[in-house]
Amino acid sequence: MIIGPGLLPTLAAKTVTTTIPILFSVGADPVPMGLVASLNRPGGNITGFNVFSGELGAKGLAVLHELVPSASTIGFLANSRNPVTDLTTKDVLAASHALGIKIQVLKASIDEEIDAAFANLVQARTGALLIANDVFLNSRFDQLIALAARHAIPAMYPFREFTVAGGLMSYGTNLTEGYRQLGVYVGRILGGEKPANLPVVQSTKIELIINLKTARALGLEVPAKLLALADEVIE
Repeated sequence: MIIGPGLLPTLAAKTVTTTIPILFSVGADPVPMGLVASLNRPGGNITGFNVFSGELGAKGLAVLHELVPSASTIGFLANSRNPVTDLTTKDVLAASHALGIKIQVLKASIDEEIDAAFANLVQARTGALLIANDVFLNSRFDQLIALAARHAIPAMYPFREFTVAGGLMSYGTNLTEGYRQLGVYVGRILGGEKPANLPVVQSTKIELIINLKTARALGLEVPAKLLALADEVIE
């Protein structure tokens, strides 16, 4: 059995085998990405969990704008090598037009490009930053959080793990829920069931997490409305 985080590793695994069961965790609808035939009946040897991050970019931007309404331009950092990036960027740009703000699109697929992206943010005096869900970017959460703190840039992250580690705010799927379901699927497949007959899990728990300590360090006052909407507030 192969368990792959992210779209690219799963696509790579798919080219290698059509018989070994593959379980994935991806950030957008896996049907147009070519992973499965349908959500209810995936077909083939693949099924998994959709964390919906590709579809949550627009909402994340709106929440970030509510926290930092003075930011007339907001950066959007994504990985150019991730096939979901184009979809997410399109949604974020459409949302920005509705909000009346500008988006500074930034790409990073190596460590040096992350550093360069923050340098560009500082030079352009961009008011805040939205960070896309991506396997590479997620693996660099320490670097992202440290740079945002060093340059005093309010940032929205894709998962609560960033906020717990000191990031300002996150809006995204509860990964624990998804990985628990993948564990259930591992047991069912080992028991003889086929991935082709196991529906792709669609996350039902989307969380807004706010770190008040980080907000204070940035000189931000979190609106009462956002505090009321938050699933968790870290003091």
